[in-house]
Amino acid sequence: MNNLINLLLHFDKYLNVMIQNYGAWTYAIVFLIIFCETGLVVTPFLPGDSILFAIGAIASSGSIGIITLFIIFYIAAVIGDTVNYHIGKKIGTKILNKEDIKYVNKEYLKKAHRFYEKHGLMTIALGRFIPIIRTFVPFVAGLGEMPYSKFIIYNMMGGFLWVLLFLGGGYLFGSLPIVKNNFHYILIAIMIISFVPAIIAFFNEKKKENNTGNIKK
Repeated sequence: MNNLINLLLHFDKYLNVMIQNYGAWTYAIVFLIIFCETGLVVTPFLPGDSILFAIGAIASSGSIGIITLFIIFYIAAVIGDTVNYHIGKKIGTKILNKEDIKYVNKEYLKKAHRFYEKHGLMTIALGRFIPIIRTFVPFVAGLGEMPYSKFIIYNMMGGFLWVLLFLGGGYLFGSLPIVKNNFHYILIAIMIISFVPAIIAFFNEKKKENNTGNIKK
């Protein structure tokens, strides 16, 4: 856990080391991280927003191509969600019916399902901007048998906006002195802000549950 926290807080340094040591292989590494974060329900803890911003900031120095990065991240995000959708469609029901699933948090699945019920098709696009939820939303969409023809449209739209906002934000503002000098704090702020919608949703659900309980009494 300490190693993971250290990685998240000093991701810019690790990325620079990766670029220096692995060169073009860095593209493959970041592709894999984003693919797993969006495509596998067992890896919702991987960095998403922060890695996009961090590598966008590094790209602003010209050490790595921003257009190539955008294409790679976008493809990884769309393919990841697509794989997750089909996993949910194939084995989602079996997973939900099991009482205990190793490496899969059923509570996250339930929250994603409630988010899906509330926002409908827009969940696929909106869920991109909420850590953890974005990992489970495509799985829930497949489980709920959303037509793939509709899913892929919102998948592509959400992936485009997500990558554009965070990668583009890092590229545009990463070279500013105030961002460079406080980069670790910026990444922490991004992670905290990313979790705000999920925290608000959690307290809203708790409030509804309490109100429902009071009515029954």
